[in-house]
Amino acid sequence: MKTVHVSTGKPYDIFIERGILDCCGKYIKQLSKAQKVVVITDTNVAPHYQWRILNALEKEAFDVKTYIYRAGEESKTLDTVAELYKVLADFRMTRKDVIVALGGGVCGDMAGFAAATYLRGIDFVQVPTSLLAQVDSSVGGKTGVDLPQGKNLVGAFHQPLAVLIDPDTLNTLPDDFIADGMGEVIKYGCIKDAAFFDSLQDGKAFDRIDEVIETCVSVKRDVVSRDEKEAGERMLLNFGHTLGHAIEKLWGFTGITHGMAVAVGMVLMARAGEKHGITEPGTADKIIALCEKYHLPVSDKATFAQMAEAAKGDKKTAGGSINLVLLNRIGESCILKLPLEELEDFITT
Repeated sequence: MKTVHVSTGKPYDIFIERGILDCCGKYIKQLSKAQKVVVITDTNVAPHYQWRILNALEKEAFDVKTYIYRAGEESKTLDTVAELYKVLADFRMTRKDVIVALGGGVCGDMAGFAAATYLRGIDFVQVPTSLLAQVDSSVGGKTGVDLPQGKNLVGAFHQPLAVLIDPDTLNTLPDDFIADGMGEVIKYGCIKDAAFFDSLQDGKAFDRIDEVIETCVSVKRDVVSRDEKEAGERMLLNFGHTLGHAIEKLWGFTGITHGMAVAVGMVLMARAGEKHGITEPGTADKIIALCEKYHLPVSDKATFAQMAEAAKGDKKTAGGSINLVLLNRIGESCILKLPLEELEDFITT
């Protein structure tokens, strides 16, 4: 088992171990005084892993209830959270009880937001089952839901009690979901670790996925520990996300996954950075070549004008400006504050 400790205001551990689903109850019993656990999962994940989690929890004498929502980003709304609040209230959850988020990034974001806001905050445990959630979204305490105007516009910082990662869950994922997660994996190499970026060039990251997960969460751990509430350095984790979120919005949050949209966003921001003399020439081509090895898209049908307009509702805007994450070179990133009216011209290449 690999353990990564996160030193935020509320410290916690990330446990990476094959088969950890079957002993998750033991970990929760050691970490909390909960009597009740609500497991939140979706219609894709439940058939594979719901009963393993329930058996592990009931073995430790927890009183357990499950809430299953329709899989997909389109369910990540306040309406779904309102349904979840009803389940928690009817089950008479208390502040010492625990929510378990069993699923991908949507599940973790939404369950975490419910945990952050129900009774003004209860504990939750992340049990991520997608590659994207295991390498990125389950760590760092960002929770939230989408609005029609944009992604993750309602949310809270709420650190989990623990993160339990079982790489074996990736074996049931379709290829598109592996590619989705690789968008975030490549991001970490782009912003912080050139050697890691180079190591992905063989196209065989999945053959050593435990090591890849540990590297990604360790990078995120370091950043989040220094900047928990995204006042500075943590913004670098958003490389590719401003335009990626814009693309997701233009697609109506269906038809393109988050990691795929981020891949396109990374390429576009690298191209823009090169145009303005910020990014080392040839960087975008390196990102394109790596993305293509992992079956990620590198362009989108949306126009630059459409992307710029959609990005104006991004949560990274402040006043009349937006914070853009750019690369100086692979492994070295920076933040540029840009007036919103200049965004379209900046990204047009």
